[in-house]
Amino acid sequence: MATPSSHSSKAGTKGVPRQHRRRQMLEAATEEFGTHGYAAASLPAIAARVGVTKTLLHQYFGTKEELYVACLVPVGDRLLDTVRAAMGEGGAAPHTPLRVLRSIFTALEGQREAWFVLYDTTLPPGGEAARRASEYWAAIDRLAAGGTAELLRAAGSDDPLDADALKYVWRDLVATLVRWWVKHPEQTPEAMTRRCARLFAAAATLTPDERPG
Repeated sequence: MATPSSHSSKAGTKGVPRQHRRRQMLEAATEEFGTHGYAAASLPAIAARVGVTKTLLHQYFGTKEELYVACLVPVGDRLLDTVRAAMGEGGAAPHTPLRVLRSIFTALEGQREAWFVLYDTTLPPGGEAARRASEYWAAIDRLAAGGTAELLRAAGSDDPLDADALKYVWRDLVATLVRWWVKHPEQTPEAMTRRCARLFAAAATLTPDERPG
């Protein structure tokens, strides 16, 4: 994998400074990987988005997997940090889910497809990309486990199986909401947070007989 010292820091192509060109490549790659998934993503398509050659893309990042990791790490760090910060804001436990959702929507705004860079099921098993992604998943799952357990305790339940089940429900709920949001680009993070608040409030009004199961 190329290092900054192995190339001129003066420019990439057409007089564009190297660091700016690198950022352009990462943005294009994140969009390509997030839209099509690792397996179907095309390096020539990424290069074409930026107006560079595939060869130059390799010179900057190395292999396709190394390029993916270069996209994955900032996305994973950003989402992990924002969830951790939202959970550490304090306040009543019932408000934590909305804080977390608002932080996720805000962190993804401007590059919503980045969510799918982190949660990509087409990564080659056993590779560096899959290993790094699984580390982020595990860290976010640990935060989710703590948050759901706290939420249930506030509601009067200490059942560990309740907490485990709710962790899985929460994980799938967040993924589903982000997918819906990606399909509705007119929805701002603030609008999505308000929508989630309405949905949660409506679900809370259901009586036990009305709830599924």
